Amino acid sequence: MQLQSAQPRIVAAVAGCVAAAAAVLVGAAPAAAAPAPHYVALGDSMASGPLIPDITGPVACGRSTRNYAHLLASRLGAASFTDVTCSGADTGDLTSPQKLSLAGIDMGTTPAQFDALRSDTTLVTLTVGGNDTGLVGVAQNCMQLDPTADPCKDSYTAGGVDQIAQRIAAFAPKLATALDTIHQRSPQARVVVTGYGLYIKHGGCWPVQPILNVDADWLQGEVHLLNQTIAAQAAAHAAEYVDVETPGVGHDACQSPSQRWLEGYVPTNLAAPLHPNARGEAAYAGIIGDQLEDASDA
Repeated sequence: MQLQSAQPRIVAAVAGCVAAAAAVLVGAAPAAAAPAPHYVALGDSMASGPLIPDITGPVACGRSTRNYAHLLASRLGAASFTDVTCSGADTGDLTSPQKLSLAGIDMGTTPAQFDALRSDTTLVTLTVGGNDTGLVGVAQNCMQLDPTADPCKDSYTAGGVDQIAQRIAAFAPKLATALDTIHQRSPQARVVVTGYGLYIKHGGCWPVQPILNVDADWLQGEVHLLNQTIAAQAAAHAAEYVDVETPGVGHDACQSPSQRWLEGYVPTNLAAPLHPNARGEAAYAGIIGDQLEDASDA
């Protein structure tokens, strides 16, 4: 009688142990891998990687097979990948065909970058703003071999009006519209927007880079302002911002050729002047990939 009455309790205890073990096993099971993305890369020369071998697509776009988008697509095992980044692109070229030229020679046009977006696109990266604000042109204008010359900053801030800051402010609503359009065309997409890198360290390094120290600080400050604007618009329009400026400390154009992520006025690695080299593009791919994975794991 006592053995029979204990039997249900034993069965219940065994069942409880089995259930608990199953729960532990289920909890210990690895998380399912994120599905391979359908990835579209948009943007300008910071994203395209001009003069970094090998070139793919229209020659005038300077699109490299070693730019951050190609490296990121490989890391993520993208189910599909379309790279339409192109040197010289601004926000207008996202929605309209871009006129191409190379060394002053007409190279035709390339389709609007947004034509690459599809309803099943699940990842979009975007780097844009440098050409809207003309920052590379300003940097070229600020090149100075005479250390006693007047700072070029003075001509851009005459009368207390910072012309470049004004351009950055005018760019903000253009980026906002671009981000909204991406979401409309690719409603499933995770949208990632990068900033621009650390081109020159605080205080500059004249004559290694022929720009007066005061101009170096002012120009990098404008890049920082552009990055802040991009970050603010990303946050306001359901996109993720990736900071590549802060991790670039110690990898600017003042550093040794083996440490640089960005080239100076005279490149020491295969890359366009004032643009990322292969090391920089690889670093940016790593930074973006880490942020994507960290957010997925959260």
